[in-house]
Amino acid sequence: MDMAQYNILDFGFKNFTKDGKTAGFQVLVKDSYYRGIYVPLIEGFEVTVDGEKFARDQIQCKFRDNLYSQDDLQNHPTERWQFNEPCTLIITKPGGLKPGFHDVGVVVSERISYMPTIPSRRTFKAKLALVM
Repeated sequence: MDMAQYNILDFGFKNFTKDGKTAGFQVLVKDSYYRGIYVPLIEGFEVTVDGEKFARDQIQCKFRDNLYSQDDLQNHPTERWQFNEPCTLIITKPGGLKPGFHDVGVVVSERISYMPTIPSRRTFKAKLALVM
């Protein structure tokens, strides 16, 4: 099921540098679950840009000032992703993305409180502009 575009934020979409080289890009996404969620209940994020799907180990998650690999989310039982709070997805891609418009898709798989054994998959799509 495709969800409304408002879950992928149009600000914060940019490349980042590491050791003086463009090492990838980031995109901000909000959760659509009205109660918020503890991060160990997040099964994972999938990110696609212009048809290119990025591997799980290329995507890190930043909640406020805390950065985690997707596999590390299970080890932080007190960390919460609150409703309407952005999570910064940091994607490793040497050279980053070219400036201009990009079709961005994010799939969030999470176990919500009243059905914790069955992951919910929410798909968000947006056309975002990346500027230098």
